[in-house]
Amino acid sequence: MIDFYRAIVFPNRVREQRQRRGFAKLLRLSTKIPEIPYIRLSKIERGEVVARPDELRRIAAALDLAPTELLLDIDASDFDIAVWAEPFSDGAVLDQDEERFAVLLGAALRARRTLDPALTIAVIERDFGLPPVNLSRVENAQKPFGRWNAAIHTALFALFDVADEAELRAEVEQRHQAGTLAPFLATIANPETRITRTRERVAELVTALNEEAPPVLASMPLPLPGTPVSAIRLVPIFGLALPQGLIGHQPTGETVEAPHIAGPRAFGLKVCRATLGGGLPAQATVVADPDRLPLPGGLAALREGESWRLLSVASDRDGRMIGYSVNPDMEVPLDDCDPSSLAAIVSAVFL
Repeated sequence: MIDFYRAIVFPNRVREQRQRRGFAKLLRLSTKIPEIPYIRLSKIERGEVVARPDELRRIAAALDLAPTELLLDIDASDFDIAVWAEPFSDGAVLDQDEERFAVLLGAALRARRTLDPALTIAVIERDFGLPPVNLSRVENAQKPFGRWNAAIHTALFALFDVADEAELRAEVEQRHQAGTLAPFLATIANPETRITRTRERVAELVTALNEEAPPVLASMPLPLPGTPVSAIRLVPIFGLALPQGLIGHQPTGETVEAPHIAGPRAFGLKVCRATLGGGLPAQATVVADPDRLPLPGGLAALREGESWRLLSVASDRDGRMIGYSVNPDMEVPLDDCDPSSLAAIVSAVFL
């Protein structure tokens, strides 16, 4: 079964409510929410990424409604994802054969990488010229083979050791017929997996939005010179140096001053190693805020299990947020990460 709506992970009522509130174009609404980049806002409205609670609160505030009014019940009898997705289509008729091949190719690429421990993401980029962000997109079958450029085609030919597209299609089909792709197909082409994941994330958002909403501190003006400053707020510091540039979430017993823009869940994180280069030395401490979305040009902390990874944030030419690390050398497509695993870095202290 091919899931034609596999790229939609968060169907919502943003577009509907935006138009009801008189915003014919998303760009006009975007100007009222400068904290959310337009590309990110567009992806939220199109359901391509799951919004964070603070993002929904900002969108709702701009539309003058309750944040939960932006959510959809995908189990409601009147919800049809085909009808919901239609306004976002480009008018092209889906080619089922090409959609099928895109999914099989994604599964074959996942199998190729998973079954060869030496074929790491870094090796694929270095030896085959396939950047991590594009590797992720191909593995998730985000578009048909014909819509990838010649460089991606060449990288895939090399990865599968074939001469051209015809040989690649034959190789992928042969692997599918042999049953080697079956364990990997369910993560790409199973609508039930997508629906279950969407249902869980919407439930988490409902819970978070029904809790007492934290103040949107990023919108507060800075105090004027001479204005008395409120009491200093100290937050706990965590940090333990781990292999591969990771930072363990272990209490240090120390505290650090948090800036006024930091949210209620902010905490300090020891850098431990200069994973982003000399500009952020090992002895520095950063303040991470899970209630704020990382933005291009800033820094982010990405939760990996019980550890954190510090990344510098930039945008690729398609507007996707990418997190970079120098040591180890890696790229992480942040738009593909669970928003709850990301925290913006709002300050740094150099000791």
